[in-house]
Amino acid sequence: MIRFIDEHRDQFGVELICRVLRRAVHGFLTSRGYRAAKTRTPSARQLRDDLLIPEVARLHAENYGVYGRRKMHALMRRQGWDIGRDQTERLMRAAGVRGVKKSKRVFTTKSDPKAALPRDLVNRHFAADAPRRLWVADITYVATWSGFAYVAFVTDVFSRRIVGWTVASTLKAEILPLQALDMAAWDAGGDLSGLTHHSDHGSNYMAMVYTDRVVELGAKPSTGTVGDSYDNALAEAINNLYKTELIRQRGPWRTVEQVELATLAYVWWWNNQRLHGELGMRTPLEVEEAYYADLESPQPVPAGQGN
Repeated sequence: MIRFIDEHRDQFGVELICRVLRRAVHGFLTSRGYRAAKTRTPSARQLRDDLLIPEVARLHAENYGVYGRRKMHALMRRQGWDIGRDQTERLMRAAGVRGVKKSKRVFTTKSDPKAALPRDLVNRHFAADAPRRLWVADITYVATWSGFAYVAFVTDVFSRRIVGWTVASTLKAEILPLQALDMAAWDAGGDLSGLTHHSDHGSNYMAMVYTDRVVELGAKPSTGTVGDSYDNALAEAINNLYKTELIRQRGPWRTVEQVELATLAYVWWWNNQRLHGELGMRTPLEVEEAYYADLESPQPVPAGQGN
């Protein structure tokens, strides 16, 4: 109410605004109440809000403007602010920011009914006890003014880290998914022994050039059902988040190259800064660093064998 009066007082005057709106809006300020509020010393809560609201707006913008209450609360706590979840929600409303909602999935792959298909080694159990045990791969697309940009991701299930990605103007297996796989393999040192590579039955992933490369690297191929939202659910969820958090937020997109540059920045943010609810509000990088730190730490001394 005070903000509304401040915005219109030069045009209508305080007395007229309060007199007219008190008849239409139950509990609207009187002119005397307005003047008392304007001269009153700001409360501790107001002073804190004045400090936190710009911080909420800044952090929200720095994280692609996609965080909802839960992640903004975790982020504010990580920044050192002693703040509750309900307070975070109130400050987000005051700052005019909100989280984004996921959209429905669109299918981008087609299966070849004549192709011999690897078995499903995952069976919808998307969990791993260490990095480089299980990777999931999938493809999505982005409409641009110059045609479609196709995007392939390879994700490590343990840490949710995107280990390989490619943006191209074609769906050809040797260009789109294969380059994403090669990037992931390079990051892993070129040896994928003991790793399971899971995808759907799309012809991109069942092409000989791709399946031969998976085996050559030492990985075990695994496939779910094409078009099934459960058999490759984790990879499809990442595609959905990518479309929700980046593509629909920052469009329209003009060229494939523009999408590629934006995806480069987004993948870095996803791996290094984005808080993941499935990881206990940690980043993929933090999860992997914690895993390797535990491996390097000395074994605890058994009870009774030390000071």
